[in-house]
Amino acid sequence: MPLALLAAEDTLHWDALIGDRRGSLDKSDSIIATLLTARAPEVSWAGASEVRRVSRRAAGIAADPDQMGTPFLRAENIVDIPDPLRYQLRTLMGLVGGRYVLVPAGLVFRHPPNRPTAQPPIAVAELSMVLIDTRVGRVGWRTIARGEGADPWTALTRAVKNLTPGLP
Repeated sequence: MPLALLAAEDTLHWDALIGDRRGSLDKSDSIIATLLTARAPEVSWAGASEVRRVSRRAAGIAADPDQMGTPFLRAENIVDIPDPLRYQLRTLMGLVGGRYVLVPAGLVFRHPPNRPTAQPPIAVAELSMVLIDTRVGRVGWRTIARGEGADPWTALTRAVKNLTPGLP
């Protein structure tokens, strides 16, 4: 699924780096898809661009993946996916050809705790990831992957690499 929520603390002053919302979301989707495909090749991945393409081809049947309410999945107490999101994900995964969907529910850049402000600012990327079994509409796994970097893309890259520990 595509990423729908991207934010940074004001203290980082990264407005110029992530101010173009659509461009930043697309770049984040690309980083996530590229790294997961390379680091877990045994999985048949369908990236955000493929999910969007399938959705456009099935207009009227499948919901726009960029307009689904996936950011609320960051809440730890959500186990059962409520409708209409449950129905939308099941329909979309039926068209894409899969049962499970990995949802990047949010990406937030924060100033590291207990560390003085550095120039350039070092930030921690917190990538909320949720794996959903679309047949039963339940969360099967969730985590927050973290990575540090002097720019958003380095921090995100390190966070995604932390999803697959033990690999270089």
